[in-house]
Amino acid sequence: MTKTNDRWPSFLVLGAISLGSIAPMARAQDDRMDRRIFSYVQGEQFEYRAATQGRDTLSWDIRGWIGGDYHRLFFKTQGDAPTQGAVDRGEMQLRYSRLISPFWDLMLGARYDVKPDPSRAYAVAALHGLSPYFYEVDADLFVSEEGDVSARLEVEYQLLLAQKLILTPSFELNFAVQEVKEVGVGPGLSDVELGLRLRYEIRREFAPYIGFVWERKVGRTAALARAAGEEFDTPAFVAGIRFWF
Repeated sequence: MTKTNDRWPSFLVLGAISLGSIAPMARAQDDRMDRRIFSYVQGEQFEYRAATQGRDTLSWDIRGWIGGDYHRLFFKTQGDAPTQGAVDRGEMQLRYSRLISPFWDLMLGARYDVKPDPSRAYAVAALHGLSPYFYEVDADLFVSEEGDVSARLEVEYQLLLAQKLILTPSFELNFAVQEVKEVGVGPGLSDVELGLRLRYEIRREFAPYIGFVWERKVGRTAALARAAGEEFDTPAFVAGIRFWF
């Protein structure tokens, strides 16, 4: 019994030495992995919207990044253009992204709206990640060059119906702190977009889809749209492609 107890200090010392050597090795491995540069581009949405009332439009949401596992340069562009006419809404974003937990990135950067007029620049702070139950979340905070504050929340879920058939419900909420008549935005919740898209993955990198989208301006924003003679309630059937490389 005494001999067995005498071995414990040696085992503890060996265990401490082993743990002490593993930590630097793990950090060194993480550093090596972070030095590897990867890139990714995804066409989240690239679609034709056939409105049940109002104008048909072409809409896009394309995003991507370049960098390592912990530090990335992220870009995003999205907007709408009527099939007859110029772009109605178009924005571009460039952000620095830092992994803060296994499923979440903190982002800081800039956004520039080429439309609607007048064009504006914004500072951006964002949180992007995968919540429990695999909801993909984008939460963005914007401060314009004029000091106007707004926010956007995007959530989507991938529901696997079959090996290559995927149903994606989504919603987007936009908020504003101040009224900005120049761009037709009122305070509070300004607009809502609900979407349901069904895609078939011919390959994982390329998937055509069909679906339905409902956009609705609310509150003071809807009143500003009515006063300007603009659409404020736009249901539409959609057809498009989703791709990545």
